[in-house]
Amino acid sequence: MGRHRGNSADANDSTAPDDYEPRRRASRKRRRGKRRALVAFAAALAVLTGLGVTGYLVLGGRGGCGGQDIPLSVAAAPEIAPVLTRVAQTFNDENEGVDGQCVNVEVRGVDSADVAYGITGAGPTMGDTDSDVWIPDSGIWPSMVRRDSGDAVVTDTGTSVARSPLVLAMPEGAAADAEEAGEPPSWQTLVPTQAPSSTTDAPYQVRVVDPVRSASGLATLALLSGAIGTEDEDQPQLIAALQNLQESVSADEEAAFGVLSDTEEGSRPVLVLSEQAAWRYNSRHPDSAAHVTYPEGGTYTLDYPYVLRTTDPLTLRAAEAFRDALTRQAPQESIRAEGFRSADGRTDPAVLGEDAGFRAEAPENLPTPSDSSVKSLTSAWNQLRLGTRLLTVVDISGSMIEPVPGTGLTRMQVTTMAAREGLDMFKKDSELGIWEFSVRINNDLDYRETVPIRALDAEVDGTTQHQVLDSALAGIQPKPDGDTGLYDTILAAYREMSGTYAADRVNTILVLTDGNNDDDASISLEELLSTLQAEAAPDRPVAVISIAFGPDVDPEPLERIAEATNGAAYTTDDPTRIGEIFLESFTLRITEDEE
Repeated sequence: MGRHRGNSADANDSTAPDDYEPRRRASRKRRRGKRRALVAFAAALAVLTGLGVTGYLVLGGRGGCGGQDIPLSVAAAPEIAPVLTRVAQTFNDENEGVDGQCVNVEVRGVDSADVAYGITGAGPTMGDTDSDVWIPDSGIWPSMVRRDSGDAVVTDTGTSVARSPLVLAMPEGAAADAEEAGEPPSWQTLVPTQAPSSTTDAPYQVRVVDPVRSASGLATLALLSGAIGTEDEDQPQLIAALQNLQESVSADEEAAFGVLSDTEEGSRPVLVLSEQAAWRYNSRHPDSAAHVTYPEGGTYTLDYPYVLRTTDPLTLRAAEAFRDALTRQAPQESIRAEGFRSADGRTDPAVLGEDAGFRAEAPENLPTPSDSSVKSLTSAWNQLRLGTRLLTVVDISGSMIEPVPGTGLTRMQVTTMAAREGLDMFKKDSELGIWEFSVRINNDLDYRETVPIRALDAEVDGTTQHQVLDSALAGIQPKPDGDTGLYDTILAAYREMSGTYAADRVNTILVLTDGNNDDDASISLEELLSTLQAEAAPDRPVAVISIAFGPDVDPEPLERIAEATNGAAYTTDDPTRIGEIFLESFTLRITEDEE
């Protein structure tokens, strides 16, 4: 008659939401009792009549179920799909049924991001992502789907098929060096603090898997963000950290594994992975096994939720039958044997061994990143990934000779020093150039190109664009009798950036000035604004960001220009704050683009 399921309770049922009602076991038992009575009656009748009536004729089909199979398709995260396939095969072989029909489960490995983006349309996908049941690596993905596609059928059952906390994986030699130096990595010590183009070595070289495609990568951003802080004043450090991480991001886990096997002597690469991924790497690379560390203060855990993507009543009952099977002892043991923790957090000590740093005790679990945090971090990451194309326009009018009290420096010196320091904020592939302006310094023009826009790492006459810009800024000299041709210069810069617009970058003009427009031959503010509005192209945005300093600056014209170009305008009486404001303006470019 086939195998009858026992009465063991699912420990996760109590967490199921109200809109999901699993099939009640009481009704199953009544149905099974009725079937047993029917089968017993049939067998007795066969003996009495000698007609050979069997349970096959009563129930039909294989063992305890028959008729047309109920197909159940399951899309599971690739790393857990193999073990779930084996569990599904056993489930099918044991003729598990619903309403007398056999359930036939088919599991296939599908990237969690592919399924999420396949539903929302928010990103590229590969292959068939449709299924009746979805088991992603993290609840982050279905939560994202519900946020971005409210009408999608994505029902949480409250069941975790497996668990795997994030850990820090290091080559054994680097881990031993860190331990000897008394510097075990934590989320705080992993925050990249150096500027993106800085040559200073960080204590650890943090590597993450692309957070747009990986829950572990996205959770890492959230954990580092929490270590930095969430106040407005913390945002520049967060943006700098994200820029650094983009320099070392891996497309997927397989690419990330190379960091652990190919390391230079003296380096300390730290890869943020799930426990199971670290175990998988060690299983494949026993000669270059990684050592695992659990960061102090807790970590995020991949929870492999069992998610329903169907509303068909019969398919839902089939999904409930397979969900029930996954929570039984044998499947959970199989899951632990593949480097996962079972739903209750337990490990197989023979698999996750202490010699590699694994712990039997589950680490403190930090809350899942909120929807707003996920959206903010992914938006910032995507904006930064676009790259930067920046034209810096420097005022060289006569007032820039004025001294800055308490510094022993002129306004020009303070300005160019801040701009030079700001170069290190940008990634090496960022494209930067410099103009300078006053009044009629280039025949009848108020502006002239000092350094054309090129990538910072571009070779220029035996050196790099970064060094060319640094030298140019150091050599800029004010024009002692020069006035400020602000409006003509901004319009010319806007047309230059619009005409050479790069779609794969954020195109921005940065104006550094200490005065107001005082060129009698220039266009008026109203003419400038109307021209900017007329020439603006929504698909080719160019923002104007200005930093004005000095006691005589009128902020209103710059604010109106910023409003017309979706930029920003800053004013300060203290030129020494230019560097700080410059960093704030860069952060604003990112955070405003999230909205």
